[in-house]
Amino acid sequence: MNTPNKVLMKSAREDLKGKWVEGVKITAVYMFILIVARFIPKIDWLISLVITGPLMIGMYGFWLEFSRKQNPKSSRMFEEFGTWWRGLLAYVLIIIYTLLWSLLLIVPGIIAAFSYSMTYFILAEDKNIIINDAIDKSKEIMEGNKWKLFRLELRFLGWGILCLLTAGIGFLWLLPYIQLTLAKFYEDVKNKPEALKEKETPAMA
Repeated sequence: MNTPNKVLMKSAREDLKGKWVEGVKITAVYMFILIVARFIPKIDWLISLVITGPLMIGMYGFWLEFSRKQNPKSSRMFEEFGTWWRGLLAYVLIIIYTLLWSLLLIVPGIIAAFSYSMTYFILAEDKNIIINDAIDKSKEIMEGNKWKLFRLELRFLGWGILCLLTAGIGFLWLLPYIQLTLAKFYEDVKNKPEALKEKETPAMA
């Protein structure tokens, strides 16, 4: 499929109707954990390194199941800690690969970040996939779709600025909207035939 971004966003808003409290709650817990981890003296960097990957896979898994109307529980966010090393390794490898591309120039680093952006969804969906295979699959999925994702994220930029004016409180509502939309984006592009993939272009939309 090649669903327009505005349709994906509309679909996310419709799914969140009557369920915003659930989305805000899990987002608040996620943000609270990451913030607290950063305030632990001396080992804050280590704790953040260890927990961020598993938390992200858990969150991506939650919103993927939410998008599929499987009514996931908030505890879905913590399921990946049973195999926490997967999240840690994925997080570290994505950072390393992105930094290596960034050594060339900023633009290759940004492109690389978009290439790896579906990795956590893939890991959440497939418990048995090897980390590097998940990264490679993300690169394959995003071939021809990086520009589409860039334009999608641009649509949230204005909302992000407004959230900053609320001392960050607004992100409790914006992040569920973004993450659910990204889950729908993943569902839309993951099995797209090569012939239907959006052609990459350097022009601005």
